[in-house]
Amino acid sequence: MEFTLLGAVFVAILPLYGVLYWEARRGNAAACTRNLWDTAVTSIVIGVTAGRLAAMIAAGVNPLTHPADILIVRGGVATGVAAVAAIGTAAWLGRRELWPVLDGLAPAALAGLGGWDAGCLVRGTCLGTPSNLPWAVAQTGSDITRHPVGIYAALALLAGAAALAWWRNRRSPAPGMAAGATLAVAAAIRLATEPLQPALGSGPVWWYIVGLFAGTAVLIWSFRARTEPAER
Repeated sequence: MEFTLLGAVFVAILPLYGVLYWEARRGNAAACTRNLWDTAVTSIVIGVTAGRLAAMIAAGVNPLTHPADILIVRGGVATGVAAVAAIGTAAWLGRRELWPVLDGLAPAALAGLGGWDAGCLVRGTCLGTPSNLPWAVAQTGSDITRHPVGIYAALALLAGAAALAWWRNRRSPAPGMAAGATLAVAAAIRLATEPLQPALGSGPVWWYIVGLFAGTAVLIWSFRARTEPAER
C-alpha cells in the first residue's frame, strides 16, 4: 500500500498558503472578513475526500469496508466530483460574502491545483504519452520516453496563479471576475493537457468543458454587471 495521497495534498497546500499570504499582505482580500485559509483547507479536505470516495465507488470498492483505501492514491480521485465539492464547500462557507470569498481564494486555488499536479512527483504519475522531446522522461526500467504531463500542468497552473494575483493587485477586477477566470483557466489547462495523458480519452473531458463554459459565463456576467451601471 502507498499512502501518498496525503503527500500530494501537502504539496498542494504549500503554494496555496504562499499565495494567500502574499495576497493578504497586499490587502487583496480586504473586502472579505472570513478566514480564507480555514475556508481553503476545509474545502480541500472535503473536495479530495468526495473525489476519492467517488473514485472508489466507481471502481466497485466499498468505502465502508475498505476505509484505508481512501488514502491510497493509486486508485485516483474523481476530478469533477472533487472540484464541485470543493467549490460548493467554499461557496457555502462564504455565502454571506460570496464573491469576496471566492475572488479572494481564486489565485491561491490555481496555485494549489498547480501544487496538486506537482504532487505527481510524490505519486509517481507525472508521465503521459510517448515523446522524443529533449525533456521527455522514461519510467524506471523502460526505454520509452514520455511527456512529463503532470509537470506541464503544474507549471501552467502556477503561471496562471501568478498572472491572476498580479491582475487582482494591479487592476481591481469586478466581483466574480477572478473566480470566473480561475475556473476557466483551470478547465482550459486540463483540456489542453488531456491529449497527453497516458490513458488518452479516458479523462473527465466533459467536466472540463462545463468548467470552461461556466467560468467564461461568470466572467461575462461580472463584466456586464460592472459596465451596465456606468452606461445608465
